[in-house]
Amino acid sequence: MGGHIHVAGVAGVGMSALAQALCWTHDRVSGSDRLLDRGHSLPVLDALRASGVKLVPQDGSAVNAQTEAVVYSTAIEEGNPDFAAARRAGVPLRHRAAVLAELAKGKPVLAVAGTAGKTTTTGMLGWTLEQLGADPTVINGGALVDWAGPGRVGNVRRGKADAPWVVEVDESDRSLLNFHPAWSILTNISQDHFTLAEVQDLFRTYAAQVRTGIVCGAGVGAILGTQQAQIVEMAAQPERTDDGFAVAWRGMKLAGRQPGAHNALNALLAAEQCAQLGYAPEKIAAALGRFGGIQRRLERVDKDGPVRVVDEYAHNPAKLAAAWTALSVPGRRILGAWRPHGYGPLRAMLEPLTDALAGVCRPNDRLWLLPVYDAGGTADRSIRSDALATRLQDRGIAVEVAENLDALGAAMMREVRPGDTILVMGARDPRLPVFARDMAARTAGLKKENE
Repeated sequence: MGGHIHVAGVAGVGMSALAQALCWTHDRVSGSDRLLDRGHSLPVLDALRASGVKLVPQDGSAVNAQTEAVVYSTAIEEGNPDFAAARRAGVPLRHRAAVLAELAKGKPVLAVAGTAGKTTTTGMLGWTLEQLGADPTVINGGALVDWAGPGRVGNVRRGKADAPWVVEVDESDRSLLNFHPAWSILTNISQDHFTLAEVQDLFRTYAAQVRTGIVCGAGVGAILGTQQAQIVEMAAQPERTDDGFAVAWRGMKLAGRQPGAHNALNALLAAEQCAQLGYAPEKIAAALGRFGGIQRRLERVDKDGPVRVVDEYAHNPAKLAAAWTALSVPGRRILGAWRPHGYGPLRAMLEPLTDALAGVCRPNDRLWLLPVYDAGGTADRSIRSDALATRLQDRGIAVEVAENLDALGAAMMREVRPGDTILVMGARDPRLPVFARDMAARTAGLKKENE
């Protein structure tokens, strides 16, 4: 066992998962977060406390010469007080991906990568292997609905010692290059945090580190080119069913409970990965049919109320378009809200974001943009949400900027009527799921359309 390790920004989706896993290997794990210092009461903080993480102020006071390391993510900026305290005490600063890769060293790692869909696919793979009796360890960037609960974040599962490790790996900061997995799922490759050429080069470099095989989505194999690992490319056309979408796979129909054609393709990749490991297709399909989904991935948070309220992590053009399309039911308006997760990504993706949102917002739909999520530090704040709003207005989209969550809630309540869908989207800000549940409570008293 290690001694003391400190996690800066512990409320983040990836950091909360790692903090829980570090409790397996260290006598003391502390964590700090700006939102904790601001007095925000969040379920993730309560669950971290219950899991054994000691929550402390983000003022450097938790770090001393006996601290083994301070763990950070790319979202944490240089001016963080925990960084300064670590440097004064001679404590190493270590990126979360490097620490996770070290935890998984010597284990049979099944990594899930890709521009979109990796969190859901990681959850599907981990869930299915659990149901099949593999008893995997799972470290995910999102919580499984079936694993979450009081005192449990739901994004981590501890398995037996010799079982596979199912981990989500991230291309946004190139940290996936810390991993040399036995197998990898690679969902898709599209522009997100870098230019398309840069993203393609990054995934080719990563693919060269995979030892045995890569299960990937349609068109990915051509981008990867010749690799030492076996390439298993899966192409299918999702078919609409009464409950959602299904795909043909190994002589059967593979269907899940999650809405959207993209989730049928995610299930296809998770199923094929399990089959490549030797599990029976019929048992794989049955297990995937029981998968309850990922929190904040098209997660419906109302209790069959008069207004559907959906919480969604979407933050790039493809994910925003996929979420909106999945919920675009004839006769049901979407009142959507999105918070850009950073100034740099908004600037880099301004035109693709305009095209994506203009392409899915229907004439009766409404869209609100929240201010960019501001993590502090020295970010270039010269571009804001109103730049995107102006471009969308020029395309005929009914969009406005809401000053904050309170203003957004008031605007939505003025507009909403029974039968509508409220869609709350955005990454990094842990207040968004709280807001979505508040909207579910506030709209629960509206009469249903048939009443």
